[in-house]
Amino acid sequence: MSKRRVLLVDDERMILEGISRLVNWASAGTELIGTARNGMEALEFVRAHEPDIVVTDIRMPGMDGLELVAKVKESHPHIRAIMLSGFNEFEYARTAMQHGVKHYLLKPTNEEKILEALRELVRELDREAGEAQYVSNVRERLEKVLPQVKEQFLKEFVTNKTYGYRDWDYYRGLFGFDDVNRPVRIVLFHLDAPFEFEHLFAVKNIAEDLLSGIVLSTTFGDHAIIVVENPEDVSSLLERLKRIGETFAGFYRMETTIAVSDADEMVRARRLYKQAADCLGYRFYLGAGSLITPDDIGMPDHVEEFAYDPEPLCLMIKSGNRAEAMAEIDRYIERLSEQRFDSQRTKSYVIELYLAVVRLSPPEQLPRFMNGLAAFMEADSLTAMRGMFKRTAEEIAGQYDEQNRVKQSGIVGKVLELIETHLHDPNFSLQAVAQHMLYMNADYLGKLFRKETGEKFSNYVMRVRVNKAMETMRANPDIKIFELAERFGFGDNPQYFSQVFKKVSGLTPSEYMRQLSKPGTD
Repeated sequence: MSKRRVLLVDDERMILEGISRLVNWASAGTELIGTARNGMEALEFVRAHEPDIVVTDIRMPGMDGLELVAKVKESHPHIRAIMLSGFNEFEYARTAMQHGVKHYLLKPTNEEKILEALRELVRELDREAGEAQYVSNVRERLEKVLPQVKEQFLKEFVTNKTYGYRDWDYYRGLFGFDDVNRPVRIVLFHLDAPFEFEHLFAVKNIAEDLLSGIVLSTTFGDHAIIVVENPEDVSSLLERLKRIGETFAGFYRMETTIAVSDADEMVRARRLYKQAADCLGYRFYLGAGSLITPDDIGMPDHVEEFAYDPEPLCLMIKSGNRAEAMAEIDRYIERLSEQRFDSQRTKSYVIELYLAVVRLSPPEQLPRFMNGLAAFMEADSLTAMRGMFKRTAEEIAGQYDEQNRVKQSGIVGKVLELIETHLHDPNFSLQAVAQHMLYMNADYLGKLFRKETGEKFSNYVMRVRVNKAMETMRANPDIKIFELAERFGFGDNPQYFSQVFKKVSGLTPSEYMRQLSKPGTD
């Protein structure tokens, strides 16, 4: 497979040239095909050359990195992005994620982190290319399984929030629905008695025989779904639906409740499906065998979506913050409870968020969590769903917490090694370790060090230097104070060394030496 083409964007020439030369692009399966000094220049390059990956700084004059990524996503949604920034505020990362950016690296970063991000994107692009090729191969043999594919597509389209205009445009061409331009309605058939699958299959077949303008049909759970083009005379559609119910009852001695959505574009089928399901939920009040429309129960023309951004919860879980994640789930459930949707709609929202969370788990554990979906569908209360959800989220957050602890301990261990080997360096500091040795954010490293050791970095270094000086004085009582200052990182400032020594040990270096010279002192 050919190398993935990369565009590098940064307004600082030294950084641009440094990264260009430093990174071994070929080792990540990539090649650097160009650089740009600002967002406008980068956007023109993208339009002319269509790279696979854009590595861009955030802060740039004119058009910044976030604006660049937003415009590239709009015109070239297949292009991936890596953001580089010296700013670690949450809103920058959050905005980048909203544009589909998965890699947000704090400057200065090292070659390995850039290569790691590039390799992951290359794997993702290759995987998608393989999937696209697979779909192409399947399409050649699709005629034999086209009816089943249509049914499965309809199930996904009305239940999966990620489907939209592009998906419908693709499948409309695949299924030969290019002439389906008018609005559609979704019709649900619910059998009002214990039934076998053959009964659902039968009511679907009767509907397909008696209705005109059917776009798609399938069975899903305990009901049949029909997507039908909206007729000019809606009353004729309702008459035919009544006839379907009567015909089915005549054959099987079983009533069916029929729910009809309003008319809208096919791309909004998910909203129409929820609206029809809401209508179906009112059969308890209107009686079995009813034909229910939004007008019958006074529903608004447009059912508002329950808006919730799952990213903050996912970030809490990935950071291993179990307490905050549990509180956030409680807030979500409480908000959902206040809406008083019917049970199926409420379950669909909980399952939607559950899926976002379990996708954070390791691939080998994903099947186990996915098997839990059946329990959600069978839950008889929102409280039960909350408990199942929180147990799963807490387990995944705990795994991330353990991973983060191991990673953080390794980082602090490296810092401790650096302290031991740089005690003589008067310029040794947290900033130097963070920027030039570990390529990390200094504030974050300082907090991590204090969390692991219980002590500020500077205090720890001073204490270690004084302890080493005391060891040296015990081994060599004749050593001069200025020699100790030079040897342990105080340069040519023995006075400052003496001040620090007394602060740590309670004695000046001279007092400590005199104490050592007393008989019986080690």
